[in-house]
Amino acid sequence: MTEQKTGYIAEIIGSLIKVKGLEEVSRLHDIVKILKHNILGEIIQIYSDHIIVQCFDNTMKVKLNEDVISLEVPLSMELGPGLLSSVFDGIQRPLERVFNSDTSGKLDRGIKYPPLSRDKKWHFTPQMEINKEVDGGDIIGTVQETPIIEHKIMVPPNIKGNLTHIAPEGDYIIVDEIYRLKIDGVETSFPMLQKWPVTKSRPYKKKEDPNEPLITGMRVIDLLFPLAKGGTTAIPGGFGTGKTIIQQSLAKWCNADVIIFIGCGEPGNEIANILKQFSETKDRTTGAPLIDHIVLIANTSNMPVSAREASLFSGVTIAEYYRDMGYDVVVLADSTSRWAESLREISGLLEEMPAEEGYPAYLPSKLSSFYERAGVVKNIGKDHLGGERNGSLTILGTISPPAGDFSEPVTATSKRLVQVFWALDPKLAYLKHYPAIDWASSYSNYAAYLADWWYERDIDWKEIDIDWVECRKQVNEILSQEQELKYVIQLVGEKNLPESQQLILFISRLIKNGFLIQSAFDEIDSYTNVKKLLGMIKLILLIYNQGKDLVDQGVLIENLIDPDLVNAILRISKTVDNDDFLKIESIRKKLTRQLNVQVA
Repeated sequence: MTEQKTGYIAEIIGSLIKVKGLEEVSRLHDIVKILKHNILGEIIQIYSDHIIVQCFDNTMKVKLNEDVISLEVPLSMELGPGLLSSVFDGIQRPLERVFNSDTSGKLDRGIKYPPLSRDKKWHFTPQMEINKEVDGGDIIGTVQETPIIEHKIMVPPNIKGNLTHIAPEGDYIIVDEIYRLKIDGVETSFPMLQKWPVTKSRPYKKKEDPNEPLITGMRVIDLLFPLAKGGTTAIPGGFGTGKTIIQQSLAKWCNADVIIFIGCGEPGNEIANILKQFSETKDRTTGAPLIDHIVLIANTSNMPVSAREASLFSGVTIAEYYRDMGYDVVVLADSTSRWAESLREISGLLEEMPAEEGYPAYLPSKLSSFYERAGVVKNIGKDHLGGERNGSLTILGTISPPAGDFSEPVTATSKRLVQVFWALDPKLAYLKHYPAIDWASSYSNYAAYLADWWYERDIDWKEIDIDWVECRKQVNEILSQEQELKYVIQLVGEKNLPESQQLILFISRLIKNGFLIQSAFDEIDSYTNVKKLLGMIKLILLIYNQGKDLVDQGVLIENLIDPDLVNAILRISKTVDNDDFLKIESIRKKLTRQLNVQVA
């Protein structure tokens, strides 16, 4: 083993240090350690006579000339059984273990615990026979990590060889030898644990077009602004517009297998509330605690800003690992604005030339390097039967623009990078209209990719023969026309509008109050499945499509539908359970009879 070379601190600039003596052995993104304080840092710049390091802990009481060594490895994640249900900080320190060892509640500087337990035993079931040629990504065996997630033990990427030994079924810790490979004539031992650098994407065979929606249970999203599995979305909104509630709802109800929730610079009380909810909430399909398929990375606002970037890429690296197993993974980053603020702070300490609003000129490339790791991929490797597997990684990032200004650099840049944009409107939030997603400013580029999936799940009502695509189109048209009519109403008043335009206003109110508004805290309304969603919107559009003809025949709006039936439609969201579609069918029959009476 070669002796580690030692450098020394030549300058301290806030959370940055200038180190001399390591420039010849340094690589960008390698980790260094200040020996006296056990502080880790990442090399971010290399010059001929010094390097610049951003420290992952505060530099108080750090002095000039103190020894620094290069660990000669990049910041890497420990990947293996035990990730799920865990809480880490931005550099994967296990916060629960830290708390149990020091109940003061502080995260002291220089604390070093292995991210994954070396004591806990996992029941390993082998799935591969010896004397087989295996490649990176091949599944050697499995571990039941939680009641709902089976952890696949895979050959690390870029490794191939002949399987000469595999451990028999039994209980092992993650560093025990599980299998051996003969690689170029040399036998090498492998445990369950593997490591991967956070700045490097894990390899895959190829990216594929998205074709399946991430069902969120939020009607405004699933109908108007759908997100595909493997897609990207930005959620900008000012204070109080409901960003955190949307993310919590997604973590609770979306149809992903694994959730990586990253608290990047958010207040500690918010992260604590999220952890409490995830621990107490039960999964809808399995009944197990929601935390069983969640990894929480908590890098709160009072933790070092340098670790904010690390927390985002740590989360994505863990997500790619589960994606490689063939799972659908969602990364929820709250928020990318706090990361951008840390980039601005570090850039200021480096005295770099600032771009717009003081952010560094490389802000777009940094944001792009985060979002580009999303996608639907055909994974490398096969299972014991030779089968291939696909996985997806979906990334959602919230943005907190100052004063709700969507023209500021982080929002404007993110908008260019993502395929879905859920703009949160403070006016809707003020009116207690949640989710406060503005249908005029939001958009999704995935609708065409998802049309076939929705068509296969359409409900067949002969009275209104339109599919999800047409429902979406008609709702957008109605809301757009209603927006245009607002200016006319200010001049002439609603009662003086033609009946056809009054029908538009009536239907838009039904859509907004009976469909788009949704309570995240109501037991029934918090989640709407695909069938109920289609039933709800088709009832409203049935009134619209048949109402147009009736209005042309002289029927007045107030005589079109019985008020009790209108109220029944408005109350579906909170009174009809997802599994009780017969009640919606009953309302449809009453509605059809009433409209037919008007025709007669």
